Amino acid sequence: MKSALSLFGVSLMLFVHFLGAEPLSTKDLQSAKKIINNLCIACHGADGNSAISVNPKLAGQHAAYITKQLMNFKSGKRDNAVMAGMVATLTEQDMINLGTYFSNQKITLSMAKENGIDSLGEKIFRAGLSKKGIPACASCHGPAGHGIPDTYPRLNAQHSEYTVSQLNLFRVGKRANDSAKVMRTIAQKLTEEEMQAVADYIQGLR
Repeated sequence: MKSALSLFGVSLMLFVHFLGAEPLSTKDLQSAKKIINNLCIACHGADGNSAISVNPKLAGQHAAYITKQLMNFKSGKRDNAVMAGMVATLTEQDMINLGTYFSNQKITLSMAKENGIDSLGEKIFRAGLSKKGIPACASCHGPAGHGIPDTYPRLNAQHSEYTVSQLNLFRVGKRANDSAKVMRTIAQKLTEEEMQAVADYIQGLR
């Protein structure tokens, strides 16, 4: 079963890689909107701009990343009881359609509450914390937090509360779908104050 899911994951990611974020066909768009209205809208909004800070914004996120997360929720690699229920009946094409749909939506920008220029949050994001062996977030996610398609997710304008929650899940190992344990290793070295600061800074990135 695990090997089958692994092969499914590889084929799916290759498919999404070549699909990119091209507009959906009329049929696939209608299918995606139906799923969103039935499953996604309450937590993530119709266009992926969640108004609830504990739920992530999906708008503008890379298509392959969204599809990978849905795939991980379905396989159990990413453990979340709510999302496991949501993706239980989704097909491979459904997950691709949702990734593409949300990636084509415009993200609603936000503001940092306290961490702007010369803040602890900016320092962590742009330079890391060398004494603790923490690399700059920008080294993987880009100077504006826009990420790298198919490799690193977009972070900018994400709700700080959601970002902190994910860092804490990585820290305690409850989220384990990061490649080579990169995020788990980083999160274990961050204090709660540092997490809050960098998440706040990320929330304000354009």
